[in-house]
Amino acid sequence: MIDYVLAAAALLTTPLLLTAIGGLINRLGGIVNLGLEAMMLTGAYVALAMSSATQSWLVALLAALAAGGAVGLLFSLAVTRLEANEIVAGVGLNVATAGLIGFILKDYYHSSGTIRLPDVVMLPRIVLPGVAQIPIAGAILSGKDPLTWLSWALVPITAFVLSRTRAGLRLRAAGAAREAATALGLRPLAIRDASTIVAGALAGLAGAQLSIGVVGVFSVGMSGGRAFIALAAFYFGRNRPGLTAVGAALFGLFDAIQIYLQGRGVAPELMQMLPYIVVLVVLTAIGVGERKRRLLQGV
Repeated sequence: MIDYVLAAAALLTTPLLLTAIGGLINRLGGIVNLGLEAMMLTGAYVALAMSSATQSWLVALLAALAAGGAVGLLFSLAVTRLEANEIVAGVGLNVATAGLIGFILKDYYHSSGTIRLPDVVMLPRIVLPGVAQIPIAGAILSGKDPLTWLSWALVPITAFVLSRTRAGLRLRAAGAAREAATALGLRPLAIRDASTIVAGALAGLAGAQLSIGVVGVFSVGMSGGRAFIALAAFYFGRNRPGLTAVGAALFGLFDAIQIYLQGRGVAPELMQMLPYIVVLVVLTAIGVGERKRRLLQGV
């Protein structure tokens, strides 16, 4: 049981972690990206279509990355250039993207919301010799796809870039004080655009992991609110990649637990609530802790 849950948790954490890292970068750049769900959904559809068309999972990933980044750029331009409210723009983008893809499925594939395409090449699983047989460690580390390894590699890489490089300092400056960044000769709007493209690209990869890394099909509702759970993960991490990864892993674990319990006969309607209940509990705890901290500082 434990090995099964941990293996599923490692797999389910991947899209959350990729999206959370992108959202964290975007947030530090000054934009709270509520359109990540649209970028994830776009990546999932494009990855499946390209995998079927080219029989190459690598081409599918590159296409999903580009598609997610393109949607991210559209969202950023609406916020930074047209000065649209980022919350309204993000929610509108999610609804519009789901509607557009739903129309494509109905008009082109003659499907009501789910498609199975021929010759889809799934992401390969990397088996680590000598590790796969080790209890717990084998379930967590072995048999994972390349995006899982990439998502965890991005944690230290992102931490280093944000804290130790000129690009990271410029990103934080553009997000924290736009006027001051402009006075220093930076281009904060361009920096914010770049951060949103990165966030969209990572969300696109997260969507690809869902469609060609887990199930091999596409459904309009397959993202299932995971982008919003990813937002909760980077708020849990308080703009720190390491803690953000912990938050994503926590939510991925509870997602795996609810799937396991569904298989044991527990009512699926109740179990599907579990990850979101955990999100509410965690965010409430963070809010209470932040309030106490402010009160103590006031004293």
